[in-house]
Amino acid sequence: MNAKKKKSRNLKIFSGLFAVLIIVLTISYCTRETTTPMNEKSLIPLPVNINPADGSFRLKKRSVIYVSNGSDKAFEVGDYLSGILHPATGFKLPVKATNKLSAKGDILLLLTHRSLNLGDEGYELKVTKRMITITANEPAGLFHGVQTLRQLFPDAIEKTTKQPGPWLVPAGTIQDQPAYSYRGAMLDVARHFFTPADVKAFIDMLAFFKLNVLHLHLSDDQGWRIEIKSWPNLTTYGGSTEVGGGKGGYYTQEEYKDLVKYAQERFITIVPEIDMPGHTNAALASYGILNCNGKARKLYTGTDVGFSTLCTSKDTVYKFIDDVVHEIAAMSPGPWFHIGGDESHATPMEDYIPFVNRVQDIIRWNGKKVIGWDEIANAELQPNTTIQFWANAENTQKGVKQGAKVIMSPANKVYLDMKYDSTTTLGLHWAGYVEVDSAYIWDPATLVPGVSKANILGIESPLWTETITNMKDLEYMVFPRLAGHAEIGWTPVSERKWDDYKVRLGNFAGRFEAMGINFYRSPTVPWKE
Repeated sequence: MNAKKKKSRNLKIFSGLFAVLIIVLTISYCTRETTTPMNEKSLIPLPVNINPADGSFRLKKRSVIYVSNGSDKAFEVGDYLSGILHPATGFKLPVKATNKLSAKGDILLLLTHRSLNLGDEGYELKVTKRMITITANEPAGLFHGVQTLRQLFPDAIEKTTKQPGPWLVPAGTIQDQPAYSYRGAMLDVARHFFTPADVKAFIDMLAFFKLNVLHLHLSDDQGWRIEIKSWPNLTTYGGSTEVGGGKGGYYTQEEYKDLVKYAQERFITIVPEIDMPGHTNAALASYGILNCNGKARKLYTGTDVGFSTLCTSKDTVYKFIDDVVHEIAAMSPGPWFHIGGDESHATPMEDYIPFVNRVQDIIRWNGKKVIGWDEIANAELQPNTTIQFWANAENTQKGVKQGAKVIMSPANKVYLDMKYDSTTTLGLHWAGYVEVDSAYIWDPATLVPGVSKANILGIESPLWTETITNMKDLEYMVFPRLAGHAEIGWTPVSERKWDDYKVRLGNFAGRFEAMGINFYRSPTVPWKE
């Protein structure tokens, strides 16, 4: 072989080796990018304790989800996890029982009643190169641990079509539990109706951020949305329209039961609300007997408030309320029933107070605990009644003095229908503009003088729908503010810092996009493209 050919051959060999080296380095680099250390991953809500370790776990086609201790609920969590991971990975991930505490290359869901200081909703998530273990005292803790595990996977895990992977999870241990036991959102389906499929999609969004309550605002002046068999005209007539004059809609009792079951499977409690004595025009239009003059009102499709009231002096009205509460309570396994009570400007206080007192008895007779907007604190509150602060600090202080627990829903911080700024085309701004930073930078335990953490049951973010007509608009107003509210409800205040949170939220852009969520790109957040 002459020198020229030899040189050419050596050059080809060198070029080939160089190309192989580039490929190896690229794969190595991509792998490192995928396996960001556990404590540097963008997790929302921020876990209480994160201890990273070297290496990562790789989910494989032959991986199995094992469940110990034979709990049906734990098996349901395993099936849920398998269903979440399957679309993007293409892996079947069967769910099986095991008595072993070690399973190489697999995921183990472990229920234990040992002395884990995790409460009913806490969990420990341990990731090694060999396996992933989620341990909890109760199935709800396993479920919350699954949500954290989702966020440790690459963003593409949220896609609904098969993606290339690899599916790596950084090693380490997370120990986590919530700051507040009640962490919720409210959906107003009365002003504009949302279908059962829409509500289920919303439930899935709540579950992802470890929220555990969905408050459904089922009645208002513009529509009655839940079938009551003993008063059928409530839905056939009172549910026939909505704001702007649309066709409205309602949930049959079977549809409502299905929503309750769907939420329960995601460890979310549905709290039904029938607003009274005001916000009742849909009922007053359906049955004239509920009015003091015995005449039915006209249907209403505007957005004014405070003009309607049940006739609080009529025994028929209390029979009506008892029938409604009885039918809904029988379908709602959660402990609470929301009676509204806000903006009852057409009800004189001398009538409002005995009305609330009597309705509390009706709720108790039907086996539920009362929640009401902060106005109900003007009445004599029964034990176990909870008030929901939204506007009036004095009312809330009255409630606390009577021994009531408080759900914190300050309108100028958590009302999801408030505009982000003056350019926002959706929503209202009577409580002010609520940018993403303002929605996050507050502490429930110091917001109202005289209302401390010991008095607070939790936090809830209401979405009123006067201007919200579809899911894309809903998503835009809800996200990303609800993510911050979820962190307020879960993460200790000592660990919450805006400068840290805004970076984690900015890194969530890809995950929101993978989930198909139409979110608001706030200028206060450094979004990662």
